[in-house]
Amino acid sequence: MIFISKLLSNKTDFAWSKQTLARSVFAIALVSMIIGCMSPPTRGPGYSRAGSSSPAAYNSPIAQFQAVSWQALPGWQQDDLSAAWPAWLKSCEALRKRNSEINWRPVCMQASNISARDDDAIRQYFEANFQAYEIRNSANGNETGLVTGYYEPVLNGSQTRTATYPVPLYAYPHSWKSSKPSPAPPRSELMSSGILRGSEIAWVKDPVEAAFMQIQGSGKIRLDDGRVLRLGYAGTNDQPFKSFAQWLLDRKEITRSEATMQGISAWAKRNPGRVEEMLNANPRFVFFKELPGKVSADLGPIGALGVPLTSERSIAVDLRALPLGAPVFLSTTRPLSKQALQKLVMAQDTGKAIVGGVRADYYWGSGDAAGELAGRMKQDGKMWLLLPR
Repeated sequence: MIFISKLLSNKTDFAWSKQTLARSVFAIALVSMIIGCMSPPTRGPGYSRAGSSSPAAYNSPIAQFQAVSWQALPGWQQDDLSAAWPAWLKSCEALRKRNSEINWRPVCMQASNISARDDDAIRQYFEANFQAYEIRNSANGNETGLVTGYYEPVLNGSQTRTATYPVPLYAYPHSWKSSKPSPAPPRSELMSSGILRGSEIAWVKDPVEAAFMQIQGSGKIRLDDGRVLRLGYAGTNDQPFKSFAQWLLDRKEITRSEATMQGISAWAKRNPGRVEEMLNANPRFVFFKELPGKVSADLGPIGALGVPLTSERSIAVDLRALPLGAPVFLSTTRPLSKQALQKLVMAQDTGKAIVGGVRADYYWGSGDAAGELAGRMKQDGKMWLLLPR
């Protein structure tokens, strides 16, 4: 479900899972595709001895893991783990049903005995049943990597075209379900060909906001009658993703500090006659589907794990590095600041722009406030994988 890392990246679309975000948009994806053999680094202060705490039949071609004591996790004792508990229970719902090289069932069964409001009991549960592993990138042994942010857009809109809402969002073309062209046309051709006529699923006010929703891969449309239409990811035209921000930077239209969602929107308002030119610089086009009415508007979008994402407690990761659904302790800083952000989060999503062992896309939540934070987040961070003992 899209991305800060993508706005400046020329990597392929951050289309999450087929149910979720093309996620998340906006800083250079600094982590390159790396593959290496797993070889544990030398032990240092804070590392626990191997033994019963060795990884539960888990390894990665691009990440190294070193067992550490709980004291090695900065902010672990201060984190409000009760805020993370609902996200962990969602992970357990999915992990119990999945075949995995890691046996999650015993720890998930024990979780049912823990009070969701007892922070001390939750902390004791994790410390007694899990081992923390510092994550390092195999290619260079670095324990520090890139942390970006994503969110779920919430736009005002309509299910019919009006003067206020003239910009369409499209469902997957009906004719492509039986015979999709290969290659499919890029955005510029799609918009002028008539192929999309009749596939409109909703209408919104602003073409740049619509493009951002495409990059995120899902979102909510707030209708004038108060109803909320939830849209999920339905597919793409299989064209490569090209960055709006990079296109603007190459032409010296914006500065690097303006290469954010907010900076791009401001440029578009100053240059309304060139908006389509900018949007066509990205040949990738994302289609949506309306999610069932039983899906609560209060829940986050569905991530790759198949469960709703939890604001500030879900992340997207590289699945070559970390197991989907796993608890991860994250230590980074808030956007454009040195204020610590140290939290237990769940690896419940993924995306093609999320590449590397120490690499996370942090889900901020829904709406404009979350978008402000996500659009500016490009921080250094460290990560620890928690595995059952």
